[in-house]
Amino acid sequence: MKPVNDRVVVRPAAAEEKTKGGIIIPDTAKEKPQRGEVIAVGPGKDGNLMTVQVGDTVLYGKYAGQELNYEGKDYLIMREDDILVIL
Repeated sequence: MKPVNDRVVVRPAAAEEKTKGGIIIPDTAKEKPQRGEVIAVGPGKDGNLMTVQVGDTVLYGKYAGQELNYEGKDYLIMREDDILVIL
């Protein structure tokens, strides 16, 4: 996958299976992860270079991006502006 313009492809982290106290979280109560690894980065837009790089771990907004299932794996495609912080 090669995103265009200022788009980024992110592989979301797995949802938490247990709480810190050891309680198992059922599938219906799991929250959508807001953290993931950058898999691909577009070339940028209007001459602006991209800040994120492939391999970066990032935090993004709760409803950011478009979900995509490609070859059995889940990804998010979002604008670089939707990324809040690089960890």
